[in-house]
Amino acid sequence: MERREYMRLAAVEDRMWWFAGLHRNLVAAWQPYRAGGRAILDAGCGTGGFLARLAAAAPEAVACGLELDEEAAHVARAKSGCAVAIGSVNHLPFAERSLDAIFSADVLCHRGVEERAALAGFRRSLKSGGVLVLNLPAYRWLHSAHDEAVDNARRYGRGEVLRLLRGAGFARVRARYWNSIPFPLMVLRRKLPRIGGAAGASDVALLAPPLERLLRACLALERGLGAIGLRLPFGGSILAIAVKP
Repeated sequence: MERREYMRLAAVEDRMWWFAGLHRNLVAAWQPYRAGGRAILDAGCGTGGFLARLAAAAPEAVACGLELDEEAAHVARAKSGCAVAIGSVNHLPFAERSLDAIFSADVLCHRGVEERAALAGFRRSLKSGGVLVLNLPAYRWLHSAHDEAVDNARRYGRGEVLRLLRGAGFARVRARYWNSIPFPLMVLRRKLPRIGGAAGASDVALLAPPLERLLRACLALERGLGAIGLRLPFGGSILAIAVKP
Protein backbone atom coordinates (compact mmCIF):
# COMPACT_ATOMS: atom_id res chain seq x y z
CA MET A 1 0.00 0.00 0.00
CA GLU A 2 0.98 3.63 -0.23
CA ARG A 3 2.68 5.00 2.87
CA ARG A 4 -0.25 7.28 3.68
CA GLU A 5 -2.57 4.28 3.92
CA TYR A 6 -0.22 2.52 6.33
CA MET A 7 -0.27 5.64 8.50
CA ARG A 8 -4.08 5.83 8.38
CA LEU A 9 -4.17 2.17 9.39
CA ALA A 10 -1.77 2.68 12.29
CA ALA A 11 -3.84 5.59 13.58
CA VAL A 12 -7.24 3.85 13.70
CA GLU A 13 -6.88 0.05 13.75
CA ASP A 14 -7.03 -0.13 17.55
CA ARG A 15 -10.30 1.84 17.69
CA MET A 16 -12.28 1.51 14.45
CA TRP A 17 -15.40 -0.69 14.48
CA TRP A 18 -14.43 -2.75 11.42
CA PHE A 19 -11.04 -3.76 12.78
CA ALA A 20 -12.56 -4.62 16.15
CA GLY A 21 -14.95 -7.01 14.40
CA LEU A 22 -12.29 -8.43 12.11
CA HIS A 23 -9.85 -9.15 14.93
CA ARG A 24 -12.53 -10.78 17.06
CA ASN A 25 -13.65 -12.97 14.14
CA LEU A 26 -10.12 -14.10 13.29
CA VAL A 27 -9.36 -15.16 16.87
CA ALA A 28 -12.76 -16.86 17.24
CA ALA A 29 -12.25 -18.83 14.02
CA TRP A 30 -8.98 -20.19 15.41
CA GLN A 31 -10.38 -21.26 18.79
CA PRO A 32 -11.46 -24.80 17.79
CA TYR A 33 -7.91 -25.48 16.52
CA ARG A 34 -6.02 -23.67 19.25
CA ALA A 35 -4.92 -26.61 21.42
CA GLY A 36 -1.22 -27.19 20.95
CA GLY A 37 -0.79 -24.13 18.77
CA ARG A 38 2.61 -22.75 19.77
CA ALA A 39 3.96 -21.00 16.66
CA ILE A 40 1.57 -18.58 14.94
CA LEU A 41 2.10 -16.09 12.14
CA ASP A 42 0.26 -12.97 10.99
CA ALA A 43 1.24 -12.94 7.31
CA GLY A 44 0.97 -9.38 6.04
CA CYS A 45 0.63 -7.87 9.51
CA GLY A 46 0.60 -4.22 8.41
CA THR A 47 1.11 -1.93 11.37
CA GLY A 48 0.48 -4.65 13.94
CA GLY A 49 -3.02 -4.15 15.28
CA PHE A 50 -4.10 -7.75 14.86
CA LEU A 51 -0.67 -9.10 15.79
CA ALA A 52 -0.97 -7.28 19.14
CA ARG A 53 -4.45 -8.70 19.63
CA LEU A 54 -3.25 -12.19 18.75
CA ALA A 55 -0.32 -12.04 21.16
CA ALA A 56 -2.64 -10.92 23.96
CA ALA A 57 -5.22 -13.61 23.16
CA ALA A 58 -2.63 -16.42 23.06
CA PRO A 59 0.10 -15.63 25.61
CA GLU A 60 1.12 -19.29 25.63
CA ALA A 61 2.10 -19.11 21.94
CA VAL A 62 4.94 -17.43 20.08
CA ALA A 63 3.31 -14.95 17.70
CA CYS A 64 5.26 -13.29 14.92
CA GLY A 65 4.51 -11.18 11.88
CA LEU A 66 5.57 -10.84 8.27
CA GLU A 67 5.35 -7.50 6.47
CA LEU A 68 6.69 -6.22 3.15
CA ASP A 69 6.95 -2.55 4.13
CA GLU A 70 9.88 -1.86 6.48
CA GLU A 71 8.35 1.17 8.18
CA ALA A 72 5.06 -0.63 8.79
CA ALA A 73 7.02 -3.59 10.21
CA HIS A 74 8.81 -1.23 12.60
CA VAL A 75 5.45 0.12 13.81
CA ALA A 76 4.11 -3.43 14.16
CA ARG A 77 7.07 -4.49 16.31
CA ALA A 78 6.60 -1.52 18.62
CA LYS A 79 2.83 -1.99 18.86
CA SER A 80 2.78 -5.76 19.39
CA GLY A 81 6.10 -6.52 21.09
CA CYS A 82 6.47 -9.42 18.63
CA ALA A 83 9.14 -10.27 16.09
CA VAL A 84 8.25 -9.11 12.59
CA ALA A 85 10.15 -10.38 9.55
CA ILE A 86 10.54 -8.29 6.42
CA GLY A 87 9.41 -10.25 3.39
CA SER A 88 6.71 -11.22 0.93
CA VAL A 89 3.95 -13.81 1.20
CA ASN A 90 4.99 -14.83 -2.33
CA HIS A 91 8.24 -16.22 -0.85
CA LEU A 92 7.36 -17.07 2.74
CA PRO A 93 10.62 -17.01 4.77
CA PHE A 94 9.67 -19.78 7.20
CA ALA A 95 10.85 -23.36 7.38
CA GLU A 96 8.75 -26.26 6.19
CA ARG A 97 6.26 -27.52 8.81
CA SER A 98 7.33 -24.85 11.32
CA LEU A 99 4.01 -23.13 12.08
CA ASP A 100 0.84 -24.23 13.86
CA ALA A 101 -1.38 -21.45 12.52
CA ILE A 102 -1.20 -18.74 9.89
CA PHE A 103 -3.51 -15.73 9.79
CA SER A 104 -3.65 -13.49 6.74
CA ALA A 105 -6.17 -10.66 6.66
CA ASP A 106 -6.85 -8.92 3.35
CA VAL A 107 -3.46 -9.77 1.85
CA LEU A 108 -4.14 -12.43 -0.78
CA CYS A 109 -6.23 -9.84 -2.62
CA HIS A 110 -3.38 -7.33 -3.02
CA ARG A 111 -1.80 -6.33 -6.29
CA GLY A 112 1.60 -8.02 -6.52
CA VAL A 113 0.53 -11.01 -4.44
CA GLU A 114 0.54 -14.29 -6.36
CA GLU A 115 -2.34 -16.34 -4.96
CA ARG A 116 -0.95 -19.77 -5.81
CA ALA A 117 2.56 -18.98 -4.60
CA ALA A 118 1.28 -17.51 -1.34
CA LEU A 119 -1.05 -20.43 -0.63
CA ALA A 120 1.67 -22.94 -1.49
CA GLY A 121 3.98 -21.19 0.96
CA PHE A 122 1.32 -21.21 3.65
CA ARG A 123 0.74 -24.93 3.16
CA ARG A 124 4.46 -25.71 3.11
CA SER A 125 5.11 -23.78 6.33
CA LEU A 126 2.22 -25.28 8.29
CA LYS A 127 2.58 -28.46 10.30
CA SER A 128 0.19 -31.30 9.54
CA GLY A 129 -3.08 -30.32 11.17
CA GLY A 130 -2.07 -26.66 11.13
CA VAL A 131 -4.75 -24.11 10.34
CA LEU A 132 -4.93 -21.21 7.89
CA VAL A 133 -7.33 -18.35 8.68
CA LEU A 134 -7.99 -15.85 5.90
CA ASN A 135 -10.05 -12.72 5.54
CA LEU A 136 -10.81 -11.45 2.04
CA PRO A 137 -12.94 -8.70 0.52
CA ALA A 138 -16.18 -9.88 -1.11
CA TYR A 139 -17.69 -9.39 -4.60
CA ARG A 140 -15.87 -8.23 -7.71
CA TRP A 141 -18.69 -5.80 -8.54
CA LEU A 142 -17.97 -3.94 -5.29
CA HIS A 143 -14.49 -2.89 -6.43
CA SER A 144 -14.17 0.85 -5.82
CA ALA A 145 -11.83 3.72 -5.08
CA HIS A 146 -11.31 2.22 -1.63
CA ASP A 147 -9.78 -0.89 -3.20
CA GLU A 148 -7.50 1.21 -5.37
CA ALA A 149 -6.34 3.15 -2.30
CA VAL A 150 -5.46 0.01 -0.32
CA ASP A 151 -4.00 -1.79 -3.36
CA ASN A 152 -6.70 -4.46 -3.65
CA ALA A 153 -6.60 -6.06 -7.10
CA ARG A 154 -9.17 -8.78 -6.35
CA ARG A 155 -12.42 -9.35 -4.51
CA TYR A 156 -13.96 -12.81 -4.08
CA GLY A 157 -17.10 -14.89 -3.86
CA ARG A 158 -17.50 -17.54 -1.19
CA GLY A 159 -17.46 -20.42 -3.70
CA GLU A 160 -14.33 -19.02 -5.33
CA VAL A 161 -12.51 -18.98 -1.98
CA LEU A 162 -13.53 -22.58 -1.26
CA ARG A 163 -12.25 -23.73 -4.66
CA LEU A 164 -9.02 -21.76 -4.29
CA LEU A 165 -8.17 -23.31 -0.92
CA ARG A 166 -9.13 -26.84 -1.94
CA GLY A 167 -7.11 -26.47 -5.12
CA ALA A 168 -4.09 -25.47 -3.00
CA GLY A 169 -4.29 -28.79 -1.14
CA PHE A 170 -6.11 -27.71 2.03
CA ALA A 171 -8.81 -29.80 3.71
CA ARG A 172 -11.78 -29.11 6.00
CA VAL A 173 -12.27 -25.81 4.20
CA ARG A 174 -15.03 -23.50 5.42
CA ALA A 175 -15.91 -19.94 4.45
CA ARG A 176 -18.64 -17.49 5.38
CA TYR A 177 -19.63 -13.92 4.73
CA TRP A 178 -19.59 -11.34 7.51
CA ASN A 179 -20.08 -7.57 7.82
CA SER A 180 -23.57 -8.39 6.58
CA ILE A 181 -25.86 -6.04 8.51
CA PRO A 182 -23.90 -2.89 7.55
CA PHE A 183 -23.51 -4.17 3.97
CA PRO A 184 -26.18 -1.97 2.31
CA LEU A 185 -24.53 1.14 3.74
CA MET A 186 -21.16 -0.12 2.56
CA VAL A 187 -22.50 -0.54 -0.99
CA LEU A 188 -23.91 2.99 -0.99
CA ARG A 189 -20.66 4.48 0.24
CA ARG A 190 -18.52 2.56 -2.24
CA LYS A 191 -20.75 3.10 -5.26
CA LEU A 192 -21.76 6.67 -4.45
CA PRO A 193 -18.40 8.05 -3.30
CA ARG A 194 -19.71 11.59 -2.88
CA ILE A 195 -21.59 10.36 0.20
CA GLY A 196 -18.32 10.50 2.10
CA GLY A 197 -14.56 10.12 2.01
CA ALA A 198 -11.77 12.08 0.44
CA ALA A 199 -10.92 11.52 -3.21
CA GLY A 200 -8.23 8.88 -3.61
CA ALA A 201 -8.42 7.80 0.04
CA SER A 202 -9.68 4.58 1.58
CA ASP A 203 -12.59 4.14 3.98
CA VAL A 204 -10.12 3.50 6.81
CA ALA A 205 -11.21 6.26 9.20
CA LEU A 206 -13.00 6.66 12.49
CA LEU A 207 -16.66 7.65 12.31
CA ALA A 208 -18.62 9.72 14.78
CA PRO A 209 -18.78 7.90 18.15
CA PRO A 210 -22.53 7.08 17.88
CA LEU A 211 -21.95 5.47 14.47
CA GLU A 212 -18.94 3.55 15.75
CA ARG A 213 -21.06 2.17 18.60
CA LEU A 214 -23.93 1.31 16.26
CA LEU A 215 -21.72 -0.57 13.80
CA ARG A 216 -19.97 -2.44 16.61
CA ALA A 217 -23.42 -3.47 17.84
CA CYS A 218 -24.34 -4.68 14.35
CA LEU A 219 -21.29 -6.95 14.23
CA ALA A 220 -22.02 -8.17 17.77
CA LEU A 221 -25.52 -9.10 16.60
CA GLU A 222 -24.04 -10.99 13.66
CA ARG A 223 -21.81 -12.94 16.04
CA GLY A 224 -24.82 -13.75 18.19
CA LEU A 225 -26.74 -15.02 15.17
CA GLY A 226 -23.73 -17.08 14.17
CA ALA A 227 -23.56 -18.61 17.64
CA ILE A 228 -27.02 -20.11 17.11
CA GLY A 229 -26.12 -21.35 13.63
CA LEU A 230 -27.61 -18.57 11.51
CA ARG A 231 -25.39 -17.19 8.74
CA LEU A 232 -26.41 -14.37 6.44
CA PRO A 233 -25.87 -15.17 2.73
CA PHE A 234 -23.97 -11.97 1.90
CA GLY A 235 -21.54 -9.51 3.41
CA GLY A 236 -18.65 -7.21 2.69
CA SER A 237 -15.96 -9.72 3.72
CA ILE A 238 -15.31 -13.45 3.67
CA LEU A 239 -13.75 -15.33 6.57
CA ALA A 240 -12.21 -18.67 5.59
CA ILE A 241 -10.62 -21.47 7.61
CA ALA A 242 -8.65 -24.40 6.15
CA VAL A 243 -6.48 -27.18 7.55
CA LYS A 244 -3.29 -28.72 6.17
CA PRO A 245 -3.86 -32.50 5.98
